[in-house]
Amino acid sequence: QISTLSLPLPPKKLIGNMEREFIAERQKGLQTYLDVITTHHILSNCELVKKFLDPNSYSVNYTEIALQHVSMFFRSEPKWEVVEPLKDIGWRIRKKYFLMKIRNQPKERLMLSADLGDWDLKEPFSEKGTLKDLIYKAKPKDPFLKKYCNPKKIQGLELQQIKTYGRQILEVLKFLHEKGFPYGHLHSGNVMLDGDTCKLLDLENSLLGLPSFYRSYFSQFRKINTLEGIDVHCFGHLLYEMTYGRPPDTIPVDSFPPAPSVFVVSVLESILTCEAMKNGMPTVSRLLQMPLFSDVLLTNSEKPQFKIPTKLKEALKTSKECIEKRLTEEQKSIHQHRRLTRAQSHHGSEEEKKRRKILARKPVSNNLSCLTVLNFSITALVTRLLFYLAGSGASSPLTSPSSPTPPSTAGASSIPPAPPPPPLPPAAPPPSTEVPMQCSPQPVVSASRGALLSSIQNFQKGTLKKTETCDYSAPRIS
Repeated sequence: QISTLSLPLPPKKLIGNMEREFIAERQKGLQTYLDVITTHHILSNCELVKKFLDPNSYSVNYTEIALQHVSMFFRSEPKWEVVEPLKDIGWRIRKKYFLMKIRNQPKERLMLSADLGDWDLKEPFSEKGTLKDLIYKAKPKDPFLKKYCNPKKIQGLELQQIKTYGRQILEVLKFLHEKGFPYGHLHSGNVMLDGDTCKLLDLENSLLGLPSFYRSYFSQFRKINTLEGIDVHCFGHLLYEMTYGRPPDTIPVDSFPPAPSVFVVSVLESILTCEAMKNGMPTVSRLLQMPLFSDVLLTNSEKPQFKIPTKLKEALKTSKECIEKRLTEEQKSIHQHRRLTRAQSHHGSEEEKKRRKILARKPVSNNLSCLTVLNFSITALVTRLLFYLAGSGASSPLTSPSSPTPPSTAGASSIPPAPPPPPLPPAAPPPSTEVPMQCSPQPVVSASRGALLSSIQNFQKGTLKKTETCDYSAPRIS
C-alpha cells in the first residue's frame, strides 16, 4: 500500500477454496507474486519482506532498540531533546533516524542517525534532501517506499545538470582512488546537494563493513571484482537515474530509451551493457575523457586536503583487499549455484525426461556388449592369477588384458614340454560378434581363453618353489 505498486496477487475464493485445482493455481500465483517482489530492487530490501522470508534472522524490533539507546544517551544531555523517530526514511533495516532539537534553539533541527553497534553520526538536516529526492521530486521525511518505489512523475534532470553533477562525482571518485580510500557506496541517496555542488555521504560505510546498495547487481558479474570497478558500476546506475528519472529495469541493459544527448548513451553503454559486464568496467579517468564530461568546467578551484598516516594507509590497503576477496568468493559461489540450478532445470525438463525414456527403450544389443566386455575382463583376471601361481608372476609384472603375459620358461631343462592341448570343439559365436563395435577385440578373447585352458591342464606342483617358514611366535626363554 505504501509503495502504490500494482502487484500480481492471486484472487481468493470463499467457496471451493479447498479444491485441488484451485490450490495448485493459487500456489502458482503466490510464487509469481513472490518472484515479482524479490526481483524488485527496492522491495527486496524492505524489512517486512526479509522478516517474511527469514523470520529467524530478522526477529528483532530495530526501531525500539534504537529508541532505547538514543533515550538513554540523551538522559545526561539536557540540552538536547528527541522530537520523533523518522520511520523508514532510509533503506537499511538496521539504521534508524531520529529528529532532534536543541531546547534553547527549537527552530534549528538536526537529524541523528543511530547505527546500532557503531558510532552515532550527526548530519545537518537538509530541507531539500539528496540528489535522489531531486530526481524523484520527493520529501526527505516520507517513507522510503513511498518516495522512490513508484513515483507519480518520472522525469530526468536537464543535460547541464547531468554533465555538472556527473563530472563532480567522478572527480571525487578519482581523488578517493588516488588516496587508496575504499568507497563502494555510491548511489543517488548518498549525494547531498549544496547549491550546485555535490557532496558524497557515508564514506565510512566500507570501513564499517556495510553492504552496498547495488551489491545484488555487481556480485553477479565476476569482472567487477575491485572497489574501483564497483564505484564505476554504481556511477552507471546513478547516471541512468539522472537521465531517465528511474532506475534500470534489468542489468545488463539491452537497449536505452532516447536520451538528451548521444554522449550520455555512449557512457551508459560502456558501463551497463552485457559487453561491458564481460569485458570489465572502464576507469574513472577514461570516463572523464569522454565527450560528456570533458568540456565541463568546475568552478571550485580549491585543492582538497586529505592526509592519511602511513599506518592508516596500510590498514586501508588491508581492508580493501579483504573486501575484494570476499566479493570474489561470493561471486564464485553465485556462479556455482547458477550452474547447479541450470543443470537441475535441464535434467528436470520435459525434453530431457523424454530423451532418457527413449534411451531406456533401445535394443538389448547394448546390454549384451556390456556383458561381453565384463566377461573378457574376468577371464583376463583369472589368467593373470593362474600365471602368478605357476611362477611367472614373481618374475614378470602384470600387464594389461590386451597383452597377456606368456608362460614362464623356468625349469624347462628338467621337465619336458607339455603336449599341446586337444582341439576345442567348434562353439557358436558369441552374441557380441553381431555388434560392429565388438569385432576387433574378439581374437584377444579367444587367445586368452586358450591360454587359460592350457595353463590349467599343464599345471604341476613340482614347478612351485619351496619356501621356509620362520616362526617367531614361540616364547623366548633366556
